[in-house]
Amino acid sequence: MNARAVTADATPFSVLIRTASHDQHTEAENSGFMSDLLGDRLGVEAYARYTEQLWYVYRALEASAEALADDPVAGPFIRPELFRVAEIERDLAHLRGSDWRETVSALPATLEYAARVEECARTWTAGYVAHHYTRYLGDLSGGQIIRGTAEKTWGFARKGDGVRFYVFEGVANPAEFKRDYRALLDAIAVDDREKQRVIEECNRAFVLNGAVFRELGEEFRPTA
Repeated sequence: MNARAVTADATPFSVLIRTASHDQHTEAENSGFMSDLLGDRLGVEAYARYTEQLWYVYRALEASAEALADDPVAGPFIRPELFRVAEIERDLAHLRGSDWRETVSALPATLEYAARVEECARTWTAGYVAHHYTRYLGDLSGGQIIRGTAEKTWGFARKGDGVRFYVFEGVANPAEFKRDYRALLDAIAVDDREKQRVIEECNRAFVLNGAVFRELGEEFRPTA
């Protein structure tokens, strides 16, 4: 898809962005690491290591949120009920113990991912929206599958410590929230050429996420 296609197409931007990133999204979801994790072929240590990586990415996303609240492009997407860092930290305390900050570490791919999010937040707020979209709407959707699997496989309390990252207590109706979010995408305050760049950044976000999965897959091998 090129910029001209975005301009000429009357399809809502939320549909365009979902369609254009479908292949990359599917590839990330079906990565070897995630398939092994959800297929009960990896232990809880792999899940904990994955949660560590999420902490670095979401710190990058949320550290700039307050500063972007009044931005005409990114501001409408800054919704405190989505914030995940505090919940990830509760999960890490459960998974790693009270001294977890002294033991966690970021993979090289995670550092690259977080750095790109921070760069967009500083220099290109439409690009920040691309990362916001790929992360939070994914959490509200496929993330719930991960939560359910983790509860069943490793005995976490339902929506309790260990899986709080996936629990959006401030979102009463996830389906309605996602509809409203997509309406914000449709109304995003950028021109068609910039929309094409946002689509490209969404694809880049999935590539960056896939690189994290690959490095996790190199660190953890299936047991069966």
